[in-house]
Amino acid sequence: MNILFIGGGNMAAAIIGGLIAKGRAPSSLHAVDVLPEALSRLEKQFGICTSTDGKAAAAGADCIVLAVKPQQMREVASALSPAIKGQLVISIAAGIRGGDLARWLGSTAQVVRAMPNTPALVGAGITGLHAMAGVSAEQRRGAEDILAAVGDTFWVDKESDLDAVTAVSGSGPAYVFYFIEALEQAARELGLSPEIARQSALATFAGAIKLAVDGDADPATLRARVTSKGGTTERAINALDEAAVKLAFIRAVRAAAKRATEMGDALGKD
Repeated sequence: MNILFIGGGNMAAAIIGGLIAKGRAPSSLHAVDVLPEALSRLEKQFGICTSTDGKAAAAGADCIVLAVKPQQMREVASALSPAIKGQLVISIAAGIRGGDLARWLGSTAQVVRAMPNTPALVGAGITGLHAMAGVSAEQRRGAEDILAAVGDTFWVDKESDLDAVTAVSGSGPAYVFYFIEALEQAARELGLSPEIARQSALATFAGAIKLAVDGDADPATLRARVTSKGGTTERAINALDEAAVKLAFIRAVRAAAKRATEMGDALGKD
């Protein structure tokens, strides 16, 4: 399968690197970008072919990965339209709906929407996928193989569920970093050095995640095991509950999902 990446940013580079690490030949990969420095970086790092002419490159591709910003998608897709002859097209842009993308690309495009997240940059991502009508089983497997190069994958049956995926796992790393920032700041305010504050915050999150992934209990049970009655952790959890932190967090994720829907509405308008 010859794979063309439209857009040569960090996520495209992560997927390209993951594919090559899993045995994909660099000669089967091609990247297009308007920025020469982005193409030069990809050529030097991965030894792939690059160009600035997306329409010409698309004609020889079996799969096209659209790795551009949502605001650029209509223009990019419309420019590619003459070269689309039934290829698998994977979009990793938040909010852009498959029906709008197919309309801009032309009716023969076989569209899969994907929502990866930034841990893909270190091979630890998770990607939600949705296949539009007409995508074959073979093309679904192809899309899954491409995104599996940077982490875990799962499929959703309803396209609207991708707005929730965007809010939960797509934006989710930012929430984790937010809480790491807060824990680190608290450590400094309690008198720990910046170096120890950073080390302890990162190790605590990494260790807790490993325990949640590798352990035999759900997060609520794991939290209860740490929270001894009358102890320090209970006092901290009570303070969080009094401040309605959990409810505020849920509202934040809902706000992100709503924004994903709004983006689809706005960017899909004629």
